[in-house]
Amino acid sequence: MNSVQPTTDAAARRNAFLLAVAQALYSSSTVILITNAGLVGSMLASDQGLATLPASTFVIGTALSTVPASLLMGKIGRRPGFLLGALIGLGGALLAAYAILVQSFEMFCIATLLCGSYQAFGQYYRFAVVDTARESFKAKAISWVMIGGVASAFIGPFLVMATRDLFAPVLFAGCFVASAGLTILAMGILSLINIPHVKTSHSMGSGRPLSTLLRQPRLIAAIVAGMMSYGMMNFVMTSTPIAMVGCGLSFNAAAFVIQWHVLAMYVPSFFTGHLINRFGAPRVMTAGMLLLTAAATTGVSGIGMGHFTVGLILLGVGWNFGFVGATTMVTDCYRSEEKNKVQAVNDFAVFTTVAIASLSSGKLLSSLGWTAVNLAIFPMVLVVLAMLFWLKKSHGRGVGREVQ
Repeated sequence: MNSVQPTTDAAARRNAFLLAVAQALYSSSTVILITNAGLVGSMLASDQGLATLPASTFVIGTALSTVPASLLMGKIGRRPGFLLGALIGLGGALLAAYAILVQSFEMFCIATLLCGSYQAFGQYYRFAVVDTARESFKAKAISWVMIGGVASAFIGPFLVMATRDLFAPVLFAGCFVASAGLTILAMGILSLINIPHVKTSHSMGSGRPLSTLLRQPRLIAAIVAGMMSYGMMNFVMTSTPIAMVGCGLSFNAAAFVIQWHVLAMYVPSFFTGHLINRFGAPRVMTAGMLLLTAAATTGVSGIGMGHFTVGLILLGVGWNFGFVGATTMVTDCYRSEEKNKVQAVNDFAVFTTVAIASLSSGKLLSSLGWTAVNLAIFPMVLVVLAMLFWLKKSHGRGVGREVQ
C-alpha cells in the first residue's frame, strides 16, 4: 500500500530507537560469530589456512544478499524485509550450533553464510532510519542506530563466556544457540518499526540511470571509502583472535580485546553525527583514516596484550569515522525513488570488499604472520585519502555534490 512517509521528529526518533535496539541484538550475534568463527574453524578445518573461512563465508553471504535484500525491500517494504532477514539469521544460528555438535566444517561454513545474509538485511537499518528523518536529522539518525552496537560489546562477549561450555565437552555450540535467542528477540523489535512503504514497480529502473548516478564524484568517493573502511577493519579483526591465541594469549584475553574493539566501533556514534554536521563527512573520514593508520602502526610495533588492545580500539574508532561518514555521503547522492538501487550497489561493493579481505586475512596470517596483516592496511588508507583529495578538487570545480 502506498502512503506518504512521515517526516516528523517523533516518527524518526521512534524508528531510530527501535532500529538501534535491533542493531544491538543483530550486532551481538555478529560479535558472537566473529569471536568464535576463527577458533571453530581451527577446531574443525583440516587445513589451518582455512581457519578463517567461516568468517569469510559470513561476509560472502552478506555480499551475495545485499542487492536482493535492497530490491526486495523496495517491493515489500522495510519491516517485512527485516523480518525475513532475521528469520534467515535464526536458521543460520541453529545450523551453526548443530554443525559444531556433529563436527562438520562444511556445514558450519553454510551456516555462517546464512548468518551473513542476516547481516545484509541488518546493514540497511542505517539507511532505513533516514526514510523518516528530515535532512537536519539524517547524520544523527544514522549515528543513533549505530549506537545500538555499544550494547553488543557487552552482550556478545558475555554470552560467549556464559554459553561456550553449554554442550561440553563440545565447545562453542552453545554460543550459537544464544545467538538464535537474540535473533528471536530482534524479530519482536523489528515488528514494531513504522516505516510506510512507497512501492516502486521497477526499483532498478526508477529515477536517473545507475550509470549517471555512479558518475557523481561524491558517490564514488563515498562508496570507495565505505569499502576500504569496512574492509580494513574486518581484515584485522578476523585474524585477531587466532593471532592472540597463537602468540600465547588466552581465549578470554581475545574475547576481552574484541569487546573493547566493538565498543570502540560504536561508542563514537554518540558524537559522530554531530562531528559530521559541524565539520563535514570528508574531514571526519580523513580523521578515521589517520586512526586506522595508528592502529596498524600499533599492531606492527608488538604482540603484547597492550598492543592488541590499543590497536583494536584505534581500529574500531577509525572504522566508525570512516564508515558513518561514508554512509552519510551516500545518502546525499540519490533521490527517494533511487535509494534502493544506490544502497544495493553501495553495500554490494562494501561487502564484496569485506569478503575478499576476510578470505585474504587468514591466508596472510598463516603464511606471513601478524605484522604482514597490519602492514597491508597502509595502501588501503592511501586509496581513501586519494579519493577524498580528488573529491575536494572536484568540489572546487563545482561538481563535488549533485543537486537532488
